[in-house]
Amino acid sequence: MKDLVERRKHKRFQVEDGAFALFTPHWHHSTMSGRITDISRDGLAFLYITSKDGSNGSFELSILFAYHSFYCDKVPVKTISDFEVADETRLSSITTRRRGVQFGELTQDQISQLEYFIQNHTKGQRG
Repeated sequence: MKDLVERRKHKRFQVEDGAFALFTPHWHHSTMSGRITDISRDGLAFLYITSKDGSNGSFELSILFAYHSFYCDKVPVKTISDFEVADETRLSSITTRRRGVQFGELTQDQISQLEYFIQNHTKGQRG
């Protein structure tokens, strides 16, 4: 079996419960949300529920953590991965998907906000 090569430049950290990504994919007419599972200085991953296949491409998302009044708006991202997550309680055509995104060109304020988020709202390094 081939050894897996870690391509990430920065460590990923598990995010505390209650952090959400708000996004509007091109195949949907309204804003959707997903629970953020992990984050690094390069990107993040979130779980979301949909009845459609995932979508690739670039878009903007917002990071919301209501418990701590944290909001980072219009973060440019590019989809790196989007796949269905096995769910034993699956209902009809609704599926849970995991999307990994890479941050695009961030403003200095967005960089500061994301660094603050990582330092204050994560549980520890993820493998």
